[in-house]
Formats: sequence, C-alpha cells, structure tokens
Amino acid sequence: CQSYEHRRQWVVDKLGQLSRLFAISICAYAVMSNHYHLVLKVEADTAANWSEREVAQRWAALFQWPLLVRRWYQGEALIEPELAVVQQLLAQWRERLHSISWFIRLLNETLARQANQEDGCKGHFWEGRFKSQALLTESAVLACMAYVDLNPIRAALADRPEQSDYTSIKQRLDEPATPEVLPPLLLPFASQGKPEALPCAFTDYLMLVDWTGRAIRPDKRGHIPAQLRPILERLGLDGVRWLKQVALFRRQGIRVVGGREECQQFARHCGQRRCHQPRL
Repeated sequence: CQSYEHRRQWVVDKLGQLSRLFAISICAYAVMSNHYHLVLKVEADTAANWSEREVAQRWAALFQWPLLVRRWYQGEALIEPELAVVQQLLAQWRERLHSISWFIRLLNETLARQANQEDGCKGHFWEGRFKSQALLTESAVLACMAYVDLNPIRAALADRPEQSDYTSIKQRLDEPATPEVLPPLLLPFASQGKPEALPCAFTDYLMLVDWTGRAIRPDKRGHIPAQLRPILERLGLDGVRWLKQVALFRRQGIRVVGGREECQQFARHCGQRRCHQPRL
C-alpha cells in the first residue's frame, strides 16, 4: 500500500512560499490526508503600499515577465502606450497578490502537478472549488482558528496540540526553523510593544485550544483549566456559546460567521439585504 503522507509536507512547503509573496497572512492551517484548512487575513493595505518594482519582483517569483515588463524593469525608455501596458499589468498583479482565489489557485495547481507527475497521470486532482467563510469578529477568527488547529485531534490522529503534525499550532510550538527551511509565515499574536495582529496572547490561545479540545472530546483530556476564563469573558462568550460557534464551521452552506451587526454590514457590502447566520 503506497503512502501519500509526504504530500502533506508539499502543502506546507508551498504555503511557506506563497505566504512570503502574497499580501495574505496565515492565521492558522491544518493539512489532513485528503484536504486542508486555512484561516487567512487579506492585507490589501500592505499590497497598496508596495512599489511597482516590488510588485514586479513578487510576481516574477511565480510567473515569467512579459518582455515589455522586463525592458521597463531594466530601465529602458518606453513610449507612452508601452508604459501604459506595463502599468496596467502591474495593477493587475498587485490585485492578484492579495486575492484569496489566486492564492488557493497557485497552491492547488502546484500540488495537482506534483501529484499527477508522481502518479504518472493527467486530469483533475481536486474534487471541486474551495469553500470560504468570512470571519467578521475577533471571536469568529479565534473560533475558526481553534477549529482548524484541532482537526487532527478530532480525527483521532493525535491527542494533544503539540503532537498534531502539519498544523499551525504545532509550528508555533516547535523550535525556530533553520535557514534552509521556510515554513509558512504565521500572523503573530498580540504582544507588548507590538501592534496587535491576533486578538489575544499566544498563551491565552493555547489554553483556549486546549480547553475547547477537551470540551469537544471529553474522553481525550482532563478537566477544564480555570485559567481560561479571562479570554472568554473578554470575548463576551460563555462555554456553551463558544462550542456552538466552533461547531458552525462543520456545517454546509455557512458563508459568514460573526455578530448580527457585522453580518448586516457584510450583506450590504455584498449588495444583499441580509446574510444567513444560524443562531447560537
């Protein structure tokens, strides 16, 4: 029986490359045997602040430049119509470099080519297009991150986060990578003296994941840590409500998770009258 375990590392390696080129931060990931989960933060402002040369350099790491762009980058004088074409391409690339669709497209295409080459076949590798959900509140982000990081535990592949291979939480707990290894760039947690990226400290998140894992699978772990209360109080959630929110990510057809007001704002942003949000 052939093992495909090594393909999980392919996903992690490609995430390492893409996270350094795209203006998309990775909050959490989990690579399972036949699928993966990502929690992403689009950094459109970061992409907007890149210079044109930086946009071109990032795109060159993924695709070959057209000759016209190469001439522009080397400082050759271009006539006005040629310069307009270059600027149009750069604007298009800047937009794509903070697009989740392009991020997933490049990730999936690379994996499909590697797998088909290894299997000596052609054709579709993935069953269908990826599914996404908008996370509009801090609690929704943390709930989804916990859901993703606990995937191996729920699948009985591990019984604790620190032994859950191919997950963001294990990467955060492991020793720093060597210069030869480029793991996915992960959005940092809040810390003193630095702008808050994720809405809690890493130690609080560890307790949150540990408590959530024990509550979902009471046969696996011990008692609920008493230290967990501060983060739940800060998010305004009790234990039952938190677990229901985490369970939302398993349901089909859920496009958005957050509070009522945030969901209404998201619906207006999408040109809709309302967004379906199951009651917790």
